[in-house]
Amino acid sequence: MRKILVVEDEDAIREVVALNLRLAGYEVTEAASAEQALAVFSPSAGFDVAVLDIMLPGMNGFSLCETIRRDSASIGIIMLSAKTLETDKIKGLSIGADDYMTKPFSVSELLARVEALVRRVGRQGASSAAPEPDGRMVSGVFVLDQKSRVLYKNGTPIDLTQVEFQIMELFFANPGVALVREKILEGVWGENYFGDVKIVDVNIRRLRMKIEDEPSAPKHILTVWGYGYRWNA
Repeated sequence: MRKILVVEDEDAIREVVALNLRLAGYEVTEAASAEQALAVFSPSAGFDVAVLDIMLPGMNGFSLCETIRRDSASIGIIMLSAKTLETDKIKGLSIGADDYMTKPFSVSELLARVEALVRRVGRQGASSAAPEPDGRMVSGVFVLDQKSRVLYKNGTPIDLTQVEFQIMELFFANPGVALVREKILEGVWGENYFGDVKIVDVNIRRLRMKIEDEPSAPKHILTVWGYGYRWNA
């Protein structure tokens, strides 16, 4: 059974979300604060997705997201907030969240997004490219190890979130091909994803910070203006 962590200080919201997730077949752990969440969370706890409110007492959701992401690259993270500012959405995605929803939200939409993340987390790097027999995909000085879920550049390991890893798999499978943002969104988040295509741009920005020598002048993940991105090994 898939495990979901729900962190929300408003009892009514947390209980409704948890109830609907349980009815959908998930095992749910509830926490009313970041501190309670960290008391039950660990990489070995086996959570597939964490649903985090931003406005929490004590440690806020942004800090909680960063802490969880440092400990686990594979967990899916959805952030909830009453804030509608674009800067808050970008901040949440930039620090490691996979998705962002503003309150009030539809429980059915939240369930759909959780389901999409669970599928993505469990997909274990399925790719249209044929990997090497040892589970590696090679592109120039980069090696994508599908067993360890680690990207290597000139032999140096670069830890990626699952979303970042799947974007790199898509690039490796389509070298030199201009990929429209919507194709990246569909390939990584699924064709029924409800969210904003800007989530692609935020993750590309994070990837450039990790793999480019000069992120402001990228040589590998190139922008195709008005269209999307192209991988250049």
